[in-house]
Amino acid sequence: MTYHVTAHSVAEARLVRDDGDRQRFIAQLQTVAESLGWTCLAVCLLDTHYHLLVTISDTNLARGMQRLNGSYAQFFNLKYGRKGHLFGSRYYGGKVLSPGHLLMALRYIARNARDKGADPSRYPWSSYPGVIGTRPCWPFIAKATVLELFGSADVAVRLLREFIEEERRPEERGGGGGAKGGVRPRPP
Repeated sequence: MTYHVTAHSVAEARLVRDDGDRQRFIAQLQTVAESLGWTCLAVCLLDTHYHLLVTISDTNLARGMQRLNGSYAQFFNLKYGRKGHLFGSRYYGGKVLSPGHLLMALRYIARNARDKGADPSRYPWSSYPGVIGTRPCWPFIAKATVLELFGSADVAVRLLREFIEEERRPEERGGGGGAKGGVRPRPP
């Protein structure tokens, strides 16, 4: 089962304050993913929240999220001499219900870099640049699995980039927007 997972900081506090914090979070995510057998399709880390797209073969999402958020919060609180909760509430883990929903979740997560005013193809704290080859790919990201969704190796990166980076198409406007509105992207 594939899940779109997100977690937000308490009261819009910063989850990360510098690149060392960001590196620590990504390393912790890699440790959790590898130890629990998760297949990570997408990640985007922002200052106050993050998004993951993960496929799990076991019912271990809650255990993994407790490990990820708990261990990162302990690190962060110790580093900055703070106490209390870092995450505002329990994570959200929504099941991906169809192939179209999967594609829209990939797109949504990659485009979150725009929240920071960044180009999704260059944002260093997203897995998307590694998948398309504009930055090194983190070793725990299932790059081949993502690219296979868009066809053969000779066209997959181009089609993925068009799908992620093009402006919203008319069929994506209205109707609730995004994957929740049941929007089906045109076939890659």
